[in-house]
Amino acid sequence: MQILLAAAGLLDWVNSRLLAVGRWIGITALAVMVCLILGQVFFRYALNDAPNWTEEGARFGMLWMTGLMAPLAYRMGGFVAIDMLESALPKLLAGLLGLLLLGISLWVLWIAWDRGLNNHVDTLSGRGCSSSLRWPFGIEIGKCGPKFQNNYQYASLWVGVNLLILVNVELIIRQIITLLGQGHRLPLIRNDALAGAD
Repeated sequence: MQILLAAAGLLDWVNSRLLAVGRWIGITALAVMVCLILGQVFFRYALNDAPNWTEEGARFGMLWMTGLMAPLAYRMGGFVAIDMLESALPKLLAGLLGLLLLGISLWVLWIAWDRGLNNHVDTLSGRGCSSSLRWPFGIEIGKCGPKFQNNYQYASLWVGVNLLILVNVELIIRQIITLLGQGHRLPLIRNDALAGAD
């Protein structure tokens, strides 16, 4: 039991810090995305010509916002859940069902981890160059020179899945501890970051 409690405490500490940083990066990515979309709309209608990189830049921000905010929502219980069956079951069976669902989620996340790395980040399309996004001031980095390499965008999926796996393992350990009757010894997961998401 002490090993499980120590693991839960360590994962709580790691996830709290990683997701706090991810939250602020995700908020920044959202702000950049909104500014780029508004700029594109303004230039398209006011000047009849929008910069060609704004759409791809907004997609870049959206991908990273999603990859960094999804683990936070998952940890805080912010995903949509159908819990009628869980509410109808006795507490022990509901806990076992929750553990089974977390196990299935971990299996799906493992598949997504492989697909994110091998089908997006480290593939021909991931190693390709962006059609319109360029480094500022003509800086040249890597084989694409002044253009962004696509795997900077696609890495958002893989990073997000890694964070989701960390959160999922923490939730599995917390569920096992709760099923063993020691849930009161677990640190509370603060959900003030998702105020109003209920």
